[in-house]
Amino acid sequence: MVFKKITLIGRSSESFDAAADDAIDRATETLDRVKWIEVEELGVEVAGVEDREYQAEVVVAFELEG
Repeated sequence: MVFKKITLIGRSSESFDAAADDAIDRATETLDRVKWIEVEELGVEVAGVEDREYQAEVVVAFELEG
């Protein structure tokens, strides 16, 4: 088995959990064979947005075909 990892950044105006869920939902909707997801970093954008924007950087590992 060989895996590939990619980094995604989820965003939410609600919470860090919702931001991580945003990234996880997108990964599972668009990638096959997702095996695990690791939350790497959390951040809040305050410049350029009216309210706070919570961000969660996640690393997604999925199995390559073949």
